Amino acid sequence: MNETKPTTQQQPKAAAARKQPVYRIRKFRIEAAIWEHQSENGTWYNVTLSRSYKDANDEWKSSDSFSADDLLLVAKVANEAHSWIIQKQQERN
Repeated sequence: MNETKPTTQQQPKAAAARKQPVYRIRKFRIEAAIWEHQSENGTWYNVTLSRSYKDANDEWKSSDSFSADDLLLVAKVANEAHSWIIQKQQERN
């Protein structure tokens, strides 16, 4: 099941102006955000992995800590992120 990340509040204007990931991959509660960077040496990508959860107040939060039960999904999302990056690099060459 792929979902969009739920949000419970509006982002401040400064946060909305921040750079956004060029691509997101989500499987259940696990997400990979792919960030594109440019320099005189070319383009490169970084990936951040996160897990969504609801806190005691039933509000959505994000963590970069994973349980043993999360690890297979982390691996699958990381694999998809790797494939996406490789495809983009091949398109540029």
